[in-house]
Formats: sequence, structure tokens, C-alpha cells
Amino acid sequence: MTRRKTKEQKEVSVYMQNKIILHVGKLKNLRIIFDEKLNFRENLNYVAEKWKKLIFQLAKSAKLNWGLSHKALQTINLGRIQILLLYGAPVLIKAMNKENNKTKILSFQRLT
Repeated sequence: MTRRKTKEQKEVSVYMQNKIILHVGKLKNLRIIFDEKLNFRENLNYVAEKWKKLIFQLAKSAKLNWGLSHKALQTINLGRIQILLLYGAPVLIKAMNKENNKTKILSFQRLT
């Protein structure tokens, strides 16, 4: 018995019908990206990019003298942008409690 930790083989070969199933680092299922450690960083980056595109598209159509009214922009915000963030919230709740994820979400909420 020693205190030295032995390195274990972390990759496991899985076969199905005599064909190896490849190990992937992330999986997208129902618009949620799951990564190996379930910290959902990839998912947050994906949502942030979509959110940024939508905000800048809205900014093009909302000007002081012409464009969409404030009420129309509010409806679009509630109907599309906030749903992006809230989709899969029960799964992502632990990831949203991490400080770096909170700051990223808050920065995009300020843009909105």
C-alpha cells in the first residue's frame, strides 16, 4: 500500500455488434449541449451566440424615430430571447449557479 495514486485508464472501449462506438466530448440533444463534465459551458456559449445575434437584429430594427415600437420589442424579447435562456432550465440550474456563468448571462441581459 502506498500513497501514490495510480493512473487508471479513463477510456473504455464499447462495442456494439462487433463495431466500436467512438467516445465523443460533447453531445447535443434537444438543443442542449452536454459535455463530459456536465458543466454546460458549450451550451452556454451556444445560447450566448444565438442571443447576441437576435439582440443585434433587433437593434437594427429599433430606432428612435422609426422602426418597431417599444411594446413590439418587449413582446419579441419575452417570446424569443428569454425562452432561449429558460429552455432546459431544470437541467442547467447547477451550471447557472457558477459565478463565471452568471457573469456571462448578466452581460447579455444588460445588452437586452
